[in-house]
Amino acid sequence: IFTHNPFSMPQGGMDSLNNKKPEDVLAYQFDFVCNGIEMASGAVRNHDLDIMRKAFNIAGYSEEDLETRFKALYEAFKYGAPPHAGMAPGIDRMIMLLRDEQNLREVQAFPPSASGADLMMGSPAELMPEQLEELGIEIKKVEEDFQKTKEKSIFITPADYKKLKLTTRLEGKVLRIVAPLM
Repeated sequence: IFTHNPFSMPQGGMDSLNNKKPEDVLAYQFDFVCNGIEMASGAVRNHDLDIMRKAFNIAGYSEEDLETRFKALYEAFKYGAPPHAGMAPGIDRMIMLLRDEQNLREVQAFPPSASGADLMMGSPAELMPEQLEELGIEIKKVEEDFQKTKEKSIFITPADYKKLKLTTRLEGKVLRIVAPLM
């Protein structure tokens, strides 16, 4: 499981990946923090295809996974994309700090509810079958699981990808979502 952005350049490059334990490899990532509140976050992107292949291999991804799932980056780096970095500021967090508010929701125009629902946008919303098909996601009901939980369970399984299981409760139904690691 990634503990930082897998697309960030590792400090020490290939030498670091070859000679350190994975948990000891640091990335070129940065945060701007003010009074304990994260204002912005960023990183130097891994722009070397060989280093990216090695990093993803350590994380259990094949080159085919990398080429298929991250095609745009993979292709760009094949042709020599230059080193690049970026940072994303949290403008709402800055306003929160300037206004001396304790809660981010106090400065957001349309804050999500306590459960994370965005009432203005009507999300989360049910996915249409066409959207699931486009994403390569298939929904299967698993009878064996019904016996264990006595509740309705839905498994979402993208084929041939490493899986990350997340469990959440929604309207009394247990949803088990099996999704690719990113």
